[in-house]
Amino acid sequence: MIRVLIKKRKGNFEEIQILGHAMYDDYGKDIVCAGASTIFITTVNAILRFNKKAINVEEKKDFVCMQVLQSNEIITILLDNMVDLFVELSSKYPKNITVREDEYNE
Repeated sequence: MIRVLIKKRKGNFEEIQILGHAMYDDYGKDIVCAGASTIFITTVNAILRFNKKAINVEEKKDFVCMQVLQSNEIITILLDNMVDLFVELSSKYPKNITVREDEYNE
């Protein structure tokens, strides 16, 4: 299962982690993994077009993490859109992807 974890502090995006594999189909044939990867990569590329220093992305096998270093209205809109797309994907494939949002008010 893919687990998407969104971390926010005082309403601002801080980090987005994506872990695991959807197990909908074999590697290379999994439409849920392909959808999740497309959502993430498209958002990363769009943010980097606006500000190359806004995010840091770390990739490992079955794990990607985006740290939000700088934010503005456009970046927030892009991240909100990404979360909405993940939530929609998880509503269609609830056995293969979950989305959790953690809010820290410290």
